[in-house]
Amino acid sequence: MTRQNSLLNGLKLCFNLRMLITFVMGFSSGLPLLLTISVLQIWMRQEGVDLSTIGLMALVGLPYTLKFVWAPVLDRYVLPFLGRRRGWLALIQVLLGCAIASIGLSDPISSPVTIALLAVLVTFFSASQDIVIDAYRREHLAENELGMGSSLYVYGYRTGMLLASGGGLILADSLGFPAVFMLMGLCMGIGLLTTFLAPEPDTPENLPTTLKAAVIEPFKEYFTRDSAWTILLFILLYKLGDTLASAMTSPFYVDMGFSSTEIGVTVKLFGFWATLIGAFLGGALILKLGIYRALWFFGLLQMLSTAGFAVLAEVGYHLNMLALVIGFENLTSGMGTAAYMAFMAALTDKRFTATQYALLTSLMGIPRTLISAPSGYLAEYLGWTEFFILCTLIALPGLWLLRNFAQWGTKKHTALEDSNTTLTQSTEPKA
Repeated sequence: MTRQNSLLNGLKLCFNLRMLITFVMGFSSGLPLLLTISVLQIWMRQEGVDLSTIGLMALVGLPYTLKFVWAPVLDRYVLPFLGRRRGWLALIQVLLGCAIASIGLSDPISSPVTIALLAVLVTFFSASQDIVIDAYRREHLAENELGMGSSLYVYGYRTGMLLASGGGLILADSLGFPAVFMLMGLCMGIGLLTTFLAPEPDTPENLPTTLKAAVIEPFKEYFTRDSAWTILLFILLYKLGDTLASAMTSPFYVDMGFSSTEIGVTVKLFGFWATLIGAFLGGALILKLGIYRALWFFGLLQMLSTAGFAVLAEVGYHLNMLALVIGFENLTSGMGTAAYMAFMAALTDKRFTATQYALLTSLMGIPRTLISAPSGYLAEYLGWTEFFILCTLIALPGLWLLRNFAQWGTKKHTALEDSNTTLTQSTEPKA
């Protein structure tokens, strides 16, 4: 009876309007990410750009790492339309769609600087969109919905990524890359429509009344907590190996001899269904295991998925192996990110949601930008097999830190093993 009630509660959490909004906003967040990483990398590689230059293009993602710098502006100021969160979101989504479409009007060979600048604009507006969407999700969902909400957000996020990478690459073979970027810019209209139709979250009390307060108070509140630095280090390291490997998978597929259509179809068919299963399975396991145990389990699975790329490098051109590796990577990455984001969301104070969540997710973005920048040099120097083995081993420090973090959680924050609600209560400032 208890299991049946648990299943019914899980279904109620999945199928409501708040979760649908969360899913679509996740889609809007995920769509731009691979356009400046995977799709642009493959376009550049097919045009003959060297691996070292492609690796350095990871630096265009720097805004994802620095977004906490301008997040206080989005917390403090309210635009004169649509409300505190939706006003900013609508403006940013319009600018983001235009920036994506503009990449299609440039050429990676004759105008590399223009391509790089436009890619930076895309990542800046994309990071700004993430700030507002993360804050909206935290303020819109109830405490007991954070785990499943994070899972559906990740599912939407991965769906957007798959549309951009899988669908984009398939279309590139027939329409060309310029048309793909312009089409993806138009796809941002889905998120814009959702922004107009979604309700504005309730405004918390005691909001900062000056920009100075909006900058200082969120950081002051967070860094007075126990183990604040431990949390930040864990967030930095947890997905390091997985992210470093992902930075070079696109040129890796090309070097293995796979065509754009083969990559796109495999990502679309196997990656999509693996993400679907992983999203719901991840949410269900978070409810059953708690955030801490889910992070452990999903982290180990992420290591195995990274090792799969080393196996593919040894096997070489093999479509079935490609499908297996991509499917397992999508499954495990989606599960791990769901627990990861539920953990970070539960730690934020609703008065400073945008700024605190931006701080935490900025650390999440460091491996994708700064640390991934020399990934091309590593791949050229080590070779593909050794590179992916290194990425697998790099995941160990994050898991080791999670082990130490469990001891901290047992003593002072036992809620990490119980529920999001208790976790939030245990980390809120005491009177």
